[in-house]
Amino acid sequence: MHILNLIRWKNLLMIAIVQLLIKYALFQPFLETTNLTITLNGFGFGLLVLSTLCIAAAGNIINDIYDVDTDIINRPKKIIVGSKISEKTAYILFVIFNVIGVLIGFYLSNLVGRSGFFAIFVIISALLYVYATYLKPTLLLGNLVISILVALSILIVGLFELIPVITTQNQATQLTFFKILLDYALFAFLINLVREIVKDLIDVDGDYKAGMNTLPIAIGRSRASKVAFAILLLPLFGSIYYVATYLYKYELFIGYFIIFIIAPLIYSGVRTFNAKSKKDYVHISNMLKLVMLFGMLSLVLYPIVLK
Repeated sequence: MHILNLIRWKNLLMIAIVQLLIKYALFQPFLETTNLTITLNGFGFGLLVLSTLCIAAAGNIINDIYDVDTDIINRPKKIIVGSKISEKTAYILFVIFNVIGVLIGFYLSNLVGRSGFFAIFVIISALLYVYATYLKPTLLLGNLVISILVALSILIVGLFELIPVITTQNQATQLTFFKILLDYALFAFLINLVREIVKDLIDVDGDYKAGMNTLPIAIGRSRASKVAFAILLLPLFGSIYYVATYLYKYELFIGYFIIFIIAPLIYSGVRTFNAKSKKDYVHISNMLKLVMLFGMLSLVLYPIVLK
């Protein structure tokens, strides 16, 4: 159980669910009704998910290893490395997960005939290490990097499923579905970026004592909250625009987005603008995680409404 908590199994489960939804809710139902073509069979796709989860797990482990000093202050009851699991064991697990993830990525890249895609796995693995060791304490840069990697966990499905089999005949369809993924990836990037700032607001005391230079430390809690609020307006207005432009004919989509995405975003924005205490920021972070989940679950609606 300690290892599951170390690798953040709930976050990994969410990544797996999103990738499965892309495959089986967004792509698979439209194979017969459109000229959409995908690359991976069930086994190959399972390897893609496993590779993603292994590299993400390794990133969570190395992040915990380097966060021990701040976690002693910010969340002393949740410390795993050095308490429940030794630092040496954590490093061994970090290496094992990374090696498995990157090797599977190498195999998959050659399987789809795009050997250059192997670099994606190496870059993601390296960025997660660099984030934990160097970038996390820097002003916004760490927040941006980790949010880009979250978005990439969505786009990587399109890269492996759509790009290798693109032809002049199916190019328009392939790019249409890839554009849908881009929209969801942008949504995930923005929501996660706000969450990263909110988490910095939660951890500001420990981060300050550790000599970090996060946004709340650099400009203060109040201004950082306003920055988070301003960024939160982007996915809010983006979701409204997306529904009004592409999905306005489908009542199910409209109702779902209003209830599960737009309304919670408005609520989160108001709470962020007025937040004062650590408890407020924890609540906002949890709300944003739910918004992210419901945003990804909306993929289930595509085969119901559009098929």
